[in-house]
Amino acid sequence: MMIQTGWVTERLLPGGFVSRVVRVGDTVRRNPGDRAEFVHQLLRHFEEHRWTAAPRLLGVDGQGREILTFVEGYVAWRSPTDRVNSIESLTAVARLVRQFHDLTTGTPLASDQEVVCHNDLSPKNTVYRDDGEGMRPIAFLDWDLAAPGARIHDVAHMCWQYLDLGPAVHDLAATSNRLRLMCDAYGLVDRRQVVDAILWWQDRCWRGIESGAETGDAAMTALRASGAARSVRVAHDWMLAHRGEIEASLARS
Repeated sequence: MMIQTGWVTERLLPGGFVSRVVRVGDTVRRNPGDRAEFVHQLLRHFEEHRWTAAPRLLGVDGQGREILTFVEGYVAWRSPTDRVNSIESLTAVARLVRQFHDLTTGTPLASDQEVVCHNDLSPKNTVYRDDGEGMRPIAFLDWDLAAPGARIHDVAHMCWQYLDLGPAVHDLAATSNRLRLMCDAYGLVDRRQVVDAILWWQDRCWRGIESGAETGDAAMTALRASGAARSVRVAHDWMLAHRGEIEASLARS
């Protein structure tokens, strides 16, 4: 959708229920989140350390919206697709996550936690480009939920979302192997907590949508109406049913 605002053309970008995001030239404009000050500090930290896998913060426009650099590429905003689920792409995602975790560990941004977590890692928040051998991740978007946390939380969320862990999995052995490879690419020393952390995320997610919808939050109401809470709850039940086989795969060296 194209919107003319004065002399500026804004193009509505697809995806998401929570925020309205538009492109203006080579920039993105979006309303700041509740923790904008922290997110801005984090993005400046990345820029200072020349880490390019996140948009750069350019300022705030006259409408109070954040101005961010537009990262050109492909975003799988509907769901994981065959274009982005090769082993090479998945392991590249894990390595990028390790990079920003390492950049934040021991900093005031991480406070008393291990690192700063993105807390919403998924293909819909990832920009990909074809390097000649297939799609590879080049940047993570939507840092609004970033906060101090444990490495395992982001690793678990990453594995859940990029592998689409749930009833859509048709080959459990192959998917479990990919899960192990992602953990290894990240450099996770102890994989024993991964399944529990995925289950924690799934439980937290569906309950959060339901709770927010019950209190009248518009974004959570829309998510519930879309069937998101039910889908996540079904994925949680699937993980519980298959945790034994997945944990056995993760235990292999």
